[in-house]
Order: sequence, then structure tokens, then C-alpha cells
Amino acid sequence: MAYLWKGLITALMLLPLVAQAQSWESGTHYQTLDQPLPTDSADRIQVTEVFWYGCPHCYSFKPHVESWEQSLPEDVRFRLMPAILGQSWEPHARAFYALKALDALGKAHSPLFEALAGERRPLNSASALGDFLSGVGVDPEAFVKAYDSFGVNARLQQSQSRIRAARITGVPTMLVNGRYKVTASMAGGQEKMLDVVDYLIEKERQAQ
Repeated sequence: MAYLWKGLITALMLLPLVAQAQSWESGTHYQTLDQPLPTDSADRIQVTEVFWYGCPHCYSFKPHVESWEQSLPEDVRFRLMPAILGQSWEPHARAFYALKALDALGKAHSPLFEALAGERRPLNSASALGDFLSGVGVDPEAFVKAYDSFGVNARLQQSQSRIRAARITGVPTMLVNGRYKVTASMAGGQEKMLDVVDYLIEKERQAQ
């Protein structure tokens, strides 16, 4: 009898979560893309945050998504993709891929976010960004060299092609396995974005 009551209580506690999950609807809380985008992880469900270092909304979303990322299961891969939705965004997208090429994104990502979105510093050129990043242990000469490299140009073209294909017009935007697009305005807020993403992850898991 005790086990029966425990099971009943657990089921009642889960009812609001089930009801909420069932309330997420395509076209209302998220968008199903007409043409799925390629992903980098054939064996895992890929979640991508499209962002800009200078975006205050991305800045406020950052602690939420970082906390969420820490508890992701092994079959989910999270990645970042910088957007260029305006001319002033390009230097920062280049910085992201240059830092990845130098294996320095881990130590520079948060300071760069703080400088651009938090402090609104005018870091809009390779030299200005290199000077700033030297303060967090990045070789400025290596950074400037990578900034305009063939590899960075290729990564930029690839990522912007995907962003255009997904018709992304604002950030932060989350892409789930190249099939779904989630924004704060659609989900009902930044934290609810992650609830919708979790729902879509499970939807993809069941489909696989």
C-alpha cells in the first residue's frame, strides 16, 4: 500500500510537467524548419545557441544556458554559433572563430562577453580585440593572424549560411538538431526557452 501511495503521489507531481510539455506547439512556442539544417554530430542531438557578444539579451541568457549545459545527458551536444546580423557584428564573430582556432575560447569567451555586452567597450577591429585579449592570455599576433585566415573565413561562411537558411533575425536563438528554432518571444521568456529546448530534445530522442 505504501508503494501504491508513493506511486500515486509521484504521478500527481508529474502531471503539471506533462501538461506543460504537451502545451508546447510548433508555430506557437517553437518553429519547425521547412528544411532541416546539417549538424556536426550524427550520433548526438545537437543544440546550438546563435548569439552575438554585444547582445544584452545573450548576456543575460548566458548564466541560464551555462547552468543548463552542465546537466545535459551524454547524447546531447551543445555548441555556440556567432551571428552576423549587422555589419558591426562581424568582428566579434571572427573573434569567436579565431579563438577557437587558437584553442583559446575557454579562457576568452566570458571576458569578451563582459567587455562587449556588459561594459560596451568599442572592440571593433582585429587590433583592438587582440590588445584586449592579450590581457587574458591570448597571443595578440597569433590572434590577428587567425582573424583573417582561410579557416576562419570558411567557418564564418558556413555558419552564416545556416543562420540565413533558418531565417534567424534576432538573438539569442536556439536550434535543436537542425530541425527546430526557439526564441524567447516564442517560448515566453529566456528560461522557458530552455524548457522548450528540453521538450524538443526528448522529441528528437523518441524519433531516433
